[in-house]
Amino acid sequence: MREASAHLCVLTRRRPRVYIQMMRIVWAVCGFICVGLGAIGIVLPLLPTVPFMLLAAFCFARSSEALHRWLIEHPTFGPPIEDWNERGAISRRAKVLASIAILAAFGLALVFGAPTTALAIQVVVLGCVATFIWTRPD
Repeated sequence: MREASAHLCVLTRRRPRVYIQMMRIVWAVCGFICVGLGAIGIVLPLLPTVPFMLLAAFCFARSSEALHRWLIEHPTFGPPIEDWNERGAISRRAKVLASIAILAAFGLALVFGAPTTALAIQVVVLGCVATFIWTRPD
């Protein structure tokens, strides 16, 4: 009997209620981790805040409407998320701060004597990140 019900779930692509509840918990935990990392990014200049909040909004949208609404309506974190969702926009201030963080990361690699290969990889990756950031609307 159990095999038949399990087979029916696969055929109809319906997930058991326990699976859905567990996934909602996993998404919520991931969202809280992202909010925590974003909060750390407020005081730690090399850790970005907004990308973690965007990821948290994504996770909360899959776990809890109340958590998603809380984040979207938050006076500090909500506006950048809405800007991104509506227009794919990044504020000028965020672009400047991101650029400073990119330069600081590369500068630290130079100061600590990173190998030439690592520096080359950083130039390519950080250059792509900076290009992406500066090509978004304000």
